Amino acid sequence: MDFRRKKKLTYFTIGLIFLFSGVEYAVILPTIWRYLQTLDAAPYFLGLALSAFSLSGLLAGPLFGLWSDKTQTTKKIILVSNLFEIIGNFMYFMGYSKWLLLSSRLVAGIGTGAGSSIFGFLTRSTAPEDRATVFAAVMACRQAGLLIGPAFNIFLRLCNFYLGPFVVNKFTAPGLFMFLLWILLQLAVVFMYWDLPPLEKRRANEGPKASRVEDTLGSIEDEDEGEEEVKPLMSSHELVGSYGSVVTSQRSKKHICSVSITSLNHIHSCPASPENSHIQKGLQPQRNSSIFREFLKEEVVVLLSAQFITLFNQTALETMVTPLTQKYFNFSELENSVMYCLCGVVVISGFLFVRWLSRHVADRVVLAVGLIICNISCIWCLIFLANPSGGFSWQLTEFIIGVFLQVLGLPFVAVAQVSLFSKVTAEKTQGFSQGIRRSVGGLATILGPLWAGGLTDNMYVMMGAMVTLLLLLTLMLAFSYNRLLEPKVEQLDTSDSYAKSCRCLAQEKI
Repeated sequence: MDFRRKKKLTYFTIGLIFLFSGVEYAVILPTIWRYLQTLDAAPYFLGLALSAFSLSGLLAGPLFGLWSDKTQTTKKIILVSNLFEIIGNFMYFMGYSKWLLLSSRLVAGIGTGAGSSIFGFLTRSTAPEDRATVFAAVMACRQAGLLIGPAFNIFLRLCNFYLGPFVVNKFTAPGLFMFLLWILLQLAVVFMYWDLPPLEKRRANEGPKASRVEDTLGSIEDEDEGEEEVKPLMSSHELVGSYGSVVTSQRSKKHICSVSITSLNHIHSCPASPENSHIQKGLQPQRNSSIFREFLKEEVVVLLSAQFITLFNQTALETMVTPLTQKYFNFSELENSVMYCLCGVVVISGFLFVRWLSRHVADRVVLAVGLIICNISCIWCLIFLANPSGGFSWQLTEFIIGVFLQVLGLPFVAVAQVSLFSKVTAEKTQGFSQGIRRSVGGLATILGPLWAGGLTDNMYVMMGAMVTLLLLLTLMLAFSYNRLLEPKVEQLDTSDSYAKSCRCLAQEKI
């Protein structure tokens, strides 16, 4: 199978992963509260169950990210994480007690940790200019799952039969449904997912093959100098940042070719020596400390703050919307489902628009536009929704405008901050970095509902804090705007590889 087909199937499988995660959220969230009530659970158990899912994902993300950084693979990680989703959803389907239900969400949440490895994989396998486009498509897949998820509940609520000792009804059916979906996804990953080589490695392989260089090297002694210039031994890409651009003698040409062969074959180890081992031991603590210092950089702090604040506000508004519609508009489950579906359409349209926009403007511009929309949305909600006035039609219009602005700004901020984060952090540790980013988001999804749930009767305090956080983020963006760019990439890796190869050859000659 050719590389292009493997890439398409792999990206399709990644889309399925995020689609199913959206479906899971959409089919379980509407029924979990009444499911807990049938198990005699106290009201606080709803918050525990929802937080347990986010908490386990928050802890698992960096661990899966470290695993992917160390092995440079993601297929095994996805297969392992899917096992937690399969087991967790089957536990949810069993539903013998409220504690088993709580444990099921805790186990299933571990499976979401693979998202950090997937984002790391996408970062390594895509060019920086295409990254925002790819991330927008992946995030749109999850939103599509959130959109079509409620449609599955229309059929799942009709279930009422026994499957062996287990009861299949409208409360347990979502667990069984997701159990089967994750099994199908496990098969898709096995047969349709490949660990594609990183982009830099693919570009290196596009140059002359090592065997071709060796054949040319073997015949170089019988060729005159003019013939050698007609057929160069190395492409210009391989010589960037090295001394190979200056050739003075036949012997130096042989030496340069040997260095290129060593670099192409990715030989990273030299004959052991006390000095080399001492240097490597000294560099290891510096590498570990540099990873953590990276998260203290100004631009990284801004992007992590954007991740936290936008998700905190989003989940807080999601928590507030249902009580608000019931209080002022007397919405039932049907009206709320229609509202969420319409919001899903707006969000997906927003992701598609951002996917197009990111090809024409910089990521920081997209982020700034998204923050402006979010600020307008929160200020609108603070003025008109904290204490609605007027008739029913005017209140409904105010509510629709506020919700529309909120869901419209989300795709801009989400895509831009993920894309920028992947560019301002080290590519070699993208799995761990994306795990930290997703953990910050997971913390926001835990605290947001808790904040809004306790202040549904005091909307000015709730909305005022959200507006304050957004204004603070906007100031941070303004002061750090010039730093929110992809660092200039110098050909350091090529130079390091060249120098290391020279040392290896020198030691061999000695």
